[in-house]
Amino acid sequence: MAHLVQQMAYVGDVPWHHIGNQLPPKQPIEVWAEKAGMDWEICSTPVRYMTEQVGSLGSIMSFSDQRVLYRSDTKAPLSVVSDRYQVVQPRQVLEFYRDLTEVSGFELETAGVLKEGRKFWALARTGRQTVLKGNDQVNGYLLLATSCDGSLATTVTPTTIRVVCNNTLQIALGNASSAIKVPHRSSFDAVSVKRQLGIAVSQWDTFMYRMKTLSERKVKSHEAMNYFLRILCQTDVNTDAKAGLTNERALRKVQAMYDGQGRGAELQAAKGTAWGLLCAVTEFVDHERRARNAANRLESAWFGPGYDLKQRALDQALQLVD
Repeated sequence: MAHLVQQMAYVGDVPWHHIGNQLPPKQPIEVWAEKAGMDWEICSTPVRYMTEQVGSLGSIMSFSDQRVLYRSDTKAPLSVVSDRYQVVQPRQVLEFYRDLTEVSGFELETAGVLKEGRKFWALARTGRQTVLKGNDQVNGYLLLATSCDGSLATTVTPTTIRVVCNNTLQIALGNASSAIKVPHRSSFDAVSVKRQLGIAVSQWDTFMYRMKTLSERKVKSHEAMNYFLRILCQTDVNTDAKAGLTNERALRKVQAMYDGQGRGAELQAAKGTAWGLLCAVTEFVDHERRARNAANRLESAWFGPGYDLKQRALDQALQLVD
């Protein structure tokens, strides 16, 4: 398969990999389930094995401590898990947003399936937004993602997207993430998660105030280089500049994006500021970082090493204004 994305649906602009079913705004959950490829269930059966006997086929035996998870539609296997593993169904991810879209003003923008059903997600716009100097608009979103192979807890993440470059950044204050994670050894309780989410979403104003302070913090050229070295090479120009050579391509690319090649780099809020430093890194991770394909890059940016890199960039940027 050329892409990790098996199927997805979206509203608005064509997404990063040019795959998916475009929907008109404000479609019901049932339509999203069909068009996003999430209208199937995860089924479970005990692990079975065949014993070998001379001159015969042997016997089929069961191992009840382990289960095979498979798709209800294609019967394709998804993973082998313990009998304590709590499954979250694709439809549950979409149902989480039903009252949020019908009552609270949220709008689903993308939803889909990764890795043949091993991961699935939905992303909704919350209606919150901030405009920094030079018409640099940042919108608030809510991402819900999970897996059925143990690679990702069920995770609800308040996220920002910078409109000019479509960069994502999780809302966080200091070193504290606002993501809510439910491990698969526990049952996913949507009501309880939404109760916790009220506290996390309330951090929006504080978080965007911190982003505004980044847009007002002018940085010198040596500060910019030291920042990028710390993020990309985890070193300090004053102590070990040679270590920067280990990630020279990324360093050159991010520096060039900060210096004007990045989308929105010339906006007043970003040009020569700590906000511009952070935006250069997030754009690099979301759109330019080396990956086998765009879908791999997305998975990394949302759930893997790219996500970690962006959070490190945020922490280092906030240190410039503390």
